[in-house]
Amino acid sequence: MPRTAFGRRPKPTVRQPAPTRPSPGPTASGPPTSGDAEPQQHSPPPAAAGAAEPVRRQAADRLVADMAAKIHPTVVQSLDMSKAVDLDRNELAVQIQSFLDREESIASDLTPLDRRRVVQRLVDDIKGLGPLEPLFNDPAVSDILVNGLKSVYVERKGRLEQVDISFRDEQHLLSIAQRIAGWVGRRIDEASPMVDARLQDGSRVNIVIPPLAIDGAAFSIRRFVARGISLSDLAERNALTPAMGRLLQICSKVRLNILISGGTGAGKTTFLNALSHEISNAERLVTIEDSAELQLQQPHVVRLETRTESVEGTGEVTIRDLLVNALRMRPDRIIVGEVRGGEANEMLQAMNTGHPGSMCTIHANNPRDALMRLENMLMLNSGEMPLSALRRQIVSAVDLVVQLSRLRSGHRCVTSITDVVGMEGDIITTDEMWRRLPGEEHRFEQSGRQPSWMASVDAAGLRAELLETLKVGNAGQVEAAA
Repeated sequence: MPRTAFGRRPKPTVRQPAPTRPSPGPTASGPPTSGDAEPQQHSPPPAAAGAAEPVRRQAADRLVADMAAKIHPTVVQSLDMSKAVDLDRNELAVQIQSFLDREESIASDLTPLDRRRVVQRLVDDIKGLGPLEPLFNDPAVSDILVNGLKSVYVERKGRLEQVDISFRDEQHLLSIAQRIAGWVGRRIDEASPMVDARLQDGSRVNIVIPPLAIDGAAFSIRRFVARGISLSDLAERNALTPAMGRLLQICSKVRLNILISGGTGAGKTTFLNALSHEISNAERLVTIEDSAELQLQQPHVVRLETRTESVEGTGEVTIRDLLVNALRMRPDRIIVGEVRGGEANEMLQAMNTGHPGSMCTIHANNPRDALMRLENMLMLNSGEMPLSALRRQIVSAVDLVVQLSRLRSGHRCVTSITDVVGMEGDIITTDEMWRRLPGEEHRFEQSGRQPSWMASVDAAGLRAELLETLKVGNAGQVEAAA
């Protein structure tokens, strides 16, 4: 006998008789219609039909959502949760469908198609993310933002848009928040009203509930992109020019230390993933992140992830702790998801002491700001060390700064590739090798000068390839990425 999750039958409900439809009668404008005559129906013009389609779809979605909300208490009352936990989504859907067919009066007004959609909504409510489940399964959605009961936004192609999704009540919203927290072994309640974690598929989620969130529970879900991406893919998307991509491939091969800078949502992690594809399979890599998002394709990778403190205030493991430990793990390169605090000192020391080719990201609006942020992090954790000494440490560690930005159109692209040249007195000198010109057209300008790390290029035997890349990229000084 198959397992059944419905051990209790709900109280029978009285089925209301369907209203009878009156037969057509005489009208003031003409004679009565004969019994066998069909009333004339005028089809709307194609343009009007196309414009009305989204409206009809939204009305159908609201009908399904309202019916699912109406049926939900009865289904939950009849559901044996101890057995439902052991069922997968498909098995639960079959049993709910059978239950609705058996209890015909519950969903008597639904067509077979709407009934299947209601079953799917009920399964999403019981086993998934409720009304958020379709958004989570949409590959075009990169961010899901919930601001209380009736305010849900998504990001598609770099642009935010509001979607017609709402929750039944505060308890419905809170139960989904608690389910997400339970998936990652955390709890969320008044005593612990914030959760920041990684879901099983790699997506990042942040949840804040009342009393901290005044208008109801707030979710921020950053979707995980399962498909790997390369520098060539980014060039096809006009994120950079092919010549810039070849330059960065050479930089990775010669094991330059690269700092990837950009604002929130500029695509730093995606770019770091693409750049990591150029690393040799013969190297041992250690990645350190708050939420593991990097998708390194090399066979010899050790992935480390931070841990937040428990409710008792113990057990916290920071990026700095993992960096200190990673230095004892014999890595060839260390890749840090984001540097934002005391770990900056350990990261620069790793770059300076036998781990060339290391990479990390930092939040900053331009390359100069990125270097200044590093200075500030070092000053907060280096005591009385002179500023000139801190700057020399930065110059000796960082070879290249790649700046990313998200434009007003939502397009993410590289806006600058900057060579960290050295020191002139107490000032860090840089050379912007490539920069994006202002405007909506994807046009880049190159300085035409050879970089300061030509010795590393010579040691790798890639001088001719680099010079050819610079020559191609410098043709006409300005080239379009299209």
